Amino acid sequence: MGKIIAGDSFRFTFWMRTCHYARSKRWLRYTLFPFAWVMHHHLTYRMGISIPHSTRIGSGFYIGHFGGIVVNHRAVIGRNCNISQGVTIGQANRGRNKGYPTLGDNVYIGPGAVIVGNVRVGNNVAIGANSVVTRDVPDDSVVAGVPARVLSQEGSAGYVNRTDYDHRIR
Repeated sequence: MGKIIAGDSFRFTFWMRTCHYARSKRWLRYTLFPFAWVMHHHLTYRMGISIPHSTRIGSGFYIGHFGGIVVNHRAVIGRNCNISQGVTIGQANRGRNKGYPTLGDNVYIGPGAVIVGNVRVGNNVAIGANSVVTRDVPDDSVVAGVPARVLSQEGSAGYVNRTDYDHRIR
């Protein structure tokens, strides 16, 4: 338990969420937010993680290894999302998938994976290492490859480190 709380991933997530909360409350916007923003900004550069505090992220967000993680501020990430190093969740500026990704609950994203454009990644999905997701992914799928294709319907069971501790999860 001490390693989780003292770990770099926890510190980054803590200051990112503190920024998000403090910015939304009028009385904290001028007191806590500036300090939280400095801490978040410092950890962004120190760890190589670019996740803006304005990104909508559900509970149980877990960063397995820091370094090279980039998330667009308009992406939406569901509960219990596990992200590995080298992941990009980004925007497509043109074409049929112009927009930002939306990730469901209990999603595992392997190292080096890229999710780009207006795609929906369903619930209980595992995305393999170095995959490039440019199309919607159905619930309970395992995808891999460039471009990513559905390999099985076994989902993310066994991959997701559920850190929101909600006992209602299936």
